[in-house]
Amino acid sequence: MSTSDHYSPQFFKEIAAHCNAYKGADKWRSIFQLTTTLGLFIMACSLMFYSLNFSYWVTILLTFPTAGLLARIFIFQHDCGHGSFFVSKKANDWTGRFLSTLTAIPYDFWRRSHNIHHSTSGNLDRCGVGDIDVITVKEYQALSKWKKALYRIYRNPFVLLIVGTPLYIMLMQRIPYNQGAYFRDTYKTLSLSITWKSTMLTNVTLILFYGSISLLVGIIPLVSIALPILIVAAWFYGWAFFVQHQFENTHWERNENWSRQEAALMGSSYFALPKVLQWFSGNIGLHHIHHMCSTIPNYKLQECMDARPELKEINKLTLLQSLKCARLKLWDEEKKRLVAI
Repeated sequence: MSTSDHYSPQFFKEIAAHCNAYKGADKWRSIFQLTTTLGLFIMACSLMFYSLNFSYWVTILLTFPTAGLLARIFIFQHDCGHGSFFVSKKANDWTGRFLSTLTAIPYDFWRRSHNIHHSTSGNLDRCGVGDIDVITVKEYQALSKWKKALYRIYRNPFVLLIVGTPLYIMLMQRIPYNQGAYFRDTYKTLSLSITWKSTMLTNVTLILFYGSISLLVGIIPLVSIALPILIVAAWFYGWAFFVQHQFENTHWERNENWSRQEAALMGSSYFALPKVLQWFSGNIGLHHIHHMCSTIPNYKLQECMDARPELKEINKLTLLQSLKCARLKLWDEEKKRLVAI
């Protein structure tokens, strides 16, 4: 019996209705978040630049809060992609494109692929775009030895998270290509025209933006500051995104039994982070609520959960508990849980 079997279809409808009551942006709260976080980020980058005159170890230490601020900025870009940061679509899109200059993640491409992820999450027959690849036990057993080895390498935490996420953000996001699921029978991709336009325009913007900064401060100081920030922020993104869906009692179903609401709530975790980390992550750990209603802005997610206390117990993962998720690699359709190989 899966965890979701404890809840009735009516329960999922009630939770969906509850979450929908919190959707919609508050313009002034968004502006306050944006200006204060950008201000802190600029100050942190300035301190890192100033610290180069003394000790690079101090610069490295300052990297962690600065990367946390960049992660928070990415959440604002993420909200813009869902149309939840501002009421106006233009305001969301242009804010998201502006923020992509800092995060190095192409806004329009990421927005489309991530929204596909939301519409297919937990569906074994339709997933593929915007997801971390996960296959079933039977699909793994049917792979050739070569593909089994590739999958094990791909799902290795060091490869996937420590090496993979920085490379994905800094290198692979610079290259327009069809991104999809490579280990599944159902191979899904995103239109290459969408990928090409968004990626190349972001690349041009990055060259102009960071090229101008390098003329002011020098290429070596720029790389010494920007590279560690992007690497640490990528680790933060990577782990947060990984544990949002890759936990033992997550939820997957074949298309004929798949329910969007059930998959949203039961297939997404509540990553209960310490308050400081929750602030840096823009409440994205309340991911089960976010998937139930993706148009709730980040600053209303906690309010939504507080109003329905049972949401605090569904798929709850602490920071320590989340570490156990790294060994899980396959979905067992019989046991209805994610398992190790």
